[in-house]
Amino acid sequence: MDKFIIKGGKKLKGTVEISGSKNAALPILMATLLTDETCFLNRVPNLRDIRTTIKILEELGKKVIYDNGTVEVRSKRKLKTTVSYDLVKQMRASFWVAGPLLTRFKKASIPLPGGCAIGVRPVDIHLRGFEKMGAKVSTEKGNVVVKAKKLHPVKIILSFPSVGATLNLMMCASLIPGKTVLENVAREPEVGDVIKALQSMGANISLDEKGRIIIEGVSKLHGMNHTVIADRIETGTFVIAAAATRGEVEITECVPEHNEILLEYLLDAGFNIETTQDTIKITCRNKKIKPVNMKTAPFPGFATDLQAPWMSLMCLCSGSADISEDIFENRFMHAPELVRMGANILIDRNTAKITGVKSFSPAVVMASDLRGGMALVIAGLCAKGTSVVERVYHIDRGYEIIEEKLTELGANIKRHNPVLVGEEE
Repeated sequence: MDKFIIKGGKKLKGTVEISGSKNAALPILMATLLTDETCFLNRVPNLRDIRTTIKILEELGKKVIYDNGTVEVRSKRKLKTTVSYDLVKQMRASFWVAGPLLTRFKKASIPLPGGCAIGVRPVDIHLRGFEKMGAKVSTEKGNVVVKAKKLHPVKIILSFPSVGATLNLMMCASLIPGKTVLENVAREPEVGDVIKALQSMGANISLDEKGRIIIEGVSKLHGMNHTVIADRIETGTFVIAAAATRGEVEITECVPEHNEILLEYLLDAGFNIETTQDTIKITCRNKKIKPVNMKTAPFPGFATDLQAPWMSLMCLCSGSADISEDIFENRFMHAPELVRMGANILIDRNTAKITGVKSFSPAVVMASDLRGGMALVIAGLCAKGTSVVERVYHIDRGYEIIEEKLTELGANIKRHNPVLVGEEE
């Protein structure tokens, strides 16, 4: 397995360009199942999850060509309605194929999804929505099976503003004749980008003054040519990494308003923030990092995907700070690894109580999930000495050429592949 070898203690300085959003590109790729016409998607990051999604589309019957950030999805043969477990187990977002397949073929069989080990993250909200649309849900040999003789428009109030359920139900409703109304929906920027992509395919989707998603189903969707928005989680990660190393970094090709609450918290922590329409510049104005309590929440609240990197920053604060995780259970698996690097963290149910330390100590640590892995990389960048972050395949799921981008900012980080150098795994 690949690992990162980091010689830390250097301030990050320079300019970094943000890639397209993984969390927008994945569902938009799934949305190509709603049509037989050719679709083009631009600014698609070259990530492990993207490659898994392409394999899923190909297994279902699409021809997919990826070239330097552009994906072309064509019809190759009649689409299947079943996905193999070997692919679905690699990525939770695989379940997003259910909505497009159900609305087009009135059936879909999807293995219960996998992905990062950060809690159960059930798909019951998706399934209850499908049932209200007229589908019957059952489990057969480990697969969730959804079938319907006919789907009908309906009003659905989500029990929680789940991003995945919002996207899945919205894609399903796009081809159901009549008016479907989704309430208590996710408002993340990625949802808005998926709406734009579906609209470009001919879907009749809008947001009303109450924040509800209104879908007037159409009989057919056509191809699209869509450019993915900037990745706000990658943006936030680089801003936090610059802060933790006391560096000076300009982040370009981003959308600052998508990280508004993070930037406010960084101002409170004592950093200088300058923004334009598509750039963020962060500099350190104080020797000490002020403690700032944080609680994750659905957008526009603090993103759960930035909780782990933020924890690395707060471990270096001058005082004490609490971090409450209110989105996913079991999302503090990076905390024990940070403790191995000298952090002072106590976990009390869904709250991490942090007492700041002067510095991290270099150590060998192991990534257990995508964002937690990045928290360990940030800690390694701060620690004076050599740290090793193992199982970086987790990090590869969501950060494009991360070691190259960090190197351009002055970091000393190298990818080590034992297989390539003849060592045992």
